[in-house]
Amino acid sequence: MTQILKEGGKTIIKTDKRIDTMNATQFEQDIEPVFSEPNINLVMDCAELNYMASSGLRIIQKTMRKVMMSKGQFKIINVGPEIYKVLAMTGFTKFMTVEQKS
Repeated sequence: MTQILKEGGKTIIKTDKRIDTMNATQFEQDIEPVFSEPNINLVMDCAELNYMASSGLRIIQKTMRKVMMSKGQFKIINVGPEIYKVLAMTGFTKFMTVEQKS
């Protein structure tokens, strides 16, 4: 289940274990309310995420676009090695901040 938290001026989206075709639409609906804020400082915490399909990449791309349009900030944190590999191969790490799990 997706969690949305407010912490120190940031909005944190905590993902579930998977973002795939079965739950991508629900995930997108869950996070939609955060885009109503101007200058949003959005952090997507992927500590639990262990699988992401192309539908998840599409949501991340749309999220980045919406945040940029609102003059906000967006980064993805706690990314596991397999998810990071997918983000790097598709070029996402070139245009957004992606931090791997420590």
